[in-house]
Amino acid sequence: MRALLAALGTFTVLPAPHTEIDRDGAGRMMAALPWVGLVVGGLAALVVWLTGLTGAGWLPAVLGVAALAVLTGALHLDGVADTADGLGSRRPAVEALAVMRRSDIGPMGVVTVLFVLLLDVAALASLAGSSQWAAPSALAAAAMVGRLGVVHASGGTAARSGGFGALFTGVTSPAAAVTNTVAVLLVSAAAGLLADGWRGAAVFAGSAVAALAAAWLWHRHLDRRLGGMTGDTFGSLVELGQAVFLVLTALAAAIPR
Repeated sequence: MRALLAALGTFTVLPAPHTEIDRDGAGRMMAALPWVGLVVGGLAALVVWLTGLTGAGWLPAVLGVAALAVLTGALHLDGVADTADGLGSRRPAVEALAVMRRSDIGPMGVVTVLFVLLLDVAALASLAGSSQWAAPSALAAAAMVGRLGVVHASGGTAARSGGFGALFTGVTSPAAAVTNTVAVLLVSAAAGLLADGWRGAAVFAGSAVAALAAAWLWHRHLDRRLGGMTGDTFGSLVELGQAVFLVLTALAAAIPR
């Protein structure tokens, strides 16, 4: 619970006791990260459900995605933008990392964030037609699944010797990653069961596996391209996992029974 509170205080805007982070604490916070996603995703899902009762078209999806961004202080969207700018520069790793550290956002970052948000909103809006629980359940699960990719990546290497990302790199054991993976898949299946019975459970669990595979491939690419992970690339993993999960569940829901 202390690790969860520390992670909530670090990775969200929710009030939590301030904690000094050392390497051991960073490892425990990484293990708690998917459950941070479940908390903020659950709150955003509540927004989707409540506004969805009005039948207001795409508005619940927009408000749900906006709530998730607000609750995290747009931390991971900022990481997506910086990562896109760095990779889009097509410069060597050291220079690309320097681009990522700048405070401004370039055209590549803006366009990438725009498409990530559009994918999330369109997928949620599409799910709203399945059942009243489909979109809220998917958003809560997606926020959790997206952060699971970071848990696995945090067992790797850092692109820089210092900085926020380096503190959370190399801190996760294989056992912690496996335990989290099993737990996240079970919770995802339970969310799918709420959304659409046993079919939904299978779809949500399968989408979670696919999202984790996409995050693993992205992690491998970032390792080769930049020499390791940074705080920004961790953020890109979160957003990638969320988007893949939401898109796949939406596509599966659209298949005629």
